[in-house]
Amino acid sequence: MKYANTILDTIGDTPLVKMNVLTKGIDALVLAKYETFNPGNSIKDRMALKMIEDAEAEGRIKPGGTIIESTSGNTGMGLALVAVVKGYKLVCVIADKQSKEKIDILRAMGAKVLVCPTNVDPDDPRSYYSVAKRQAQQIPNSWYVNQYDNLSNTRAHYETTGPEIWEQTDGKITHFVVGVGTGGTISGVGKYLKERNPDIKIWGVDTYGSVFKKYHETRIFDENEIYSYITEGIGEDILPKNVNFDIIDGFTKVTDKDAAVYTQRLAKEEGMFLGNSAGAAIKGLLQLKEHFTKDDVVVVLFHDHGSRYVGKMFNDDWMRDRGFLEETISTAEDLVREHDQKPLVTVKTEELVSHAIERMRKYQISQIPVVDSHGFVGSVDETALFSAFLDNKDMADTPIKEVMKAPFPIVNSFTSIEEITKLIKNGHQAVIVATDDEKHDIITKYDVISHI
Repeated sequence: MKYANTILDTIGDTPLVKMNVLTKGIDALVLAKYETFNPGNSIKDRMALKMIEDAEAEGRIKPGGTIIESTSGNTGMGLALVAVVKGYKLVCVIADKQSKEKIDILRAMGAKVLVCPTNVDPDDPRSYYSVAKRQAQQIPNSWYVNQYDNLSNTRAHYETTGPEIWEQTDGKITHFVVGVGTGGTISGVGKYLKERNPDIKIWGVDTYGSVFKKYHETRIFDENEIYSYITEGIGEDILPKNVNFDIIDGFTKVTDKDAAVYTQRLAKEEGMFLGNSAGAAIKGLLQLKEHFTKDDVVVVLFHDHGSRYVGKMFNDDWMRDRGFLEETISTAEDLVREHDQKPLVTVKTEELVSHAIERMRKYQISQIPVVDSHGFVGSVDETALFSAFLDNKDMADTPIKEVMKAPFPIVNSFTSIEEITKLIKNGHQAVIVATDDEKHDIITKYDVISHI
């Protein structure tokens, strides 16, 4: 009989899969190292097991102890698998930008999950780094994993992932492309491959809002590079000890939108239901295509599974809200489609300025059409109201008709985006759309910008 003694024995030996559709413009053979075949559905199972085994060997964790880690979710899942099998408790500290599915999965595996704000400095006491360290100080018989600086992370990939890729490609690999977060994968795999063949190129995929690319090129840690981003699993606002910049040949950066769009495309065009970092990785590879020739063998690593992103990158409403959904937008009808369930907010000529301001605040809008019994007769916007207040501080009780400007232009549903853009560019804050069912909608500057 063939069977594994525990679920931990199924970690590793993941397949290489040829890319066929998204890489048609690349002459090289492109192979995906498909890490979702690990039992926790991500590459992080490898280093989770290695870090705990090394900690046990060194006496840093005792039987019945508590494992504590700051994680984007996947490392937490790997740690949870090992903790269950080995009898440890687990506390995961996770940033609030991570998907709800990741948090739910960790709790389903018995982990205690603490959620922290994303948009704070690493040294802020609210950051997930700080909270994890504080938990380790407060909980008896606990061990803080620290995947960022724990070099067992890199060793896991030097001992398993790197050799697998070398053997699966029969030593013919010429380029390795992977998203970089903690740095363990790129550093461990990169070290192993370069020891076998120093000519192999190691490329990291970074995201905008992260410091890796600039630091690699200049050795300058530029805090101005740090800002909030949506892409999960790659990029950092710190320099983890696991990132060996000397092994990496270069970085390419991928936008949040491209990472999200290509996550969807992997599923719809390659049948690969993968996580957000896979979208970033394949787009990064496409950005590097001029570095590849027809004789090259390029391996791109895909970290985790799409099931952890069904509420985000695989949710069209989520994608649309962020302007990520690749839709054909050519007419007014296309722009107002997402307004279907929202009534047009208006103000009457005899209402007071205070009423218009209250409505702007309530609906979070910056302009309102003015109507009377005959239809649209004017408009007010925040710029006009601001100017009016400068002239008269007591104008809240002034009728709207005394401060309103010319009415917004009215177009039909089939008016082109180009025509609408010209109207707005010529000084109009918005345009009114008359639809076929005798209703009206509004297109603002924001609506146009959000679909650029």
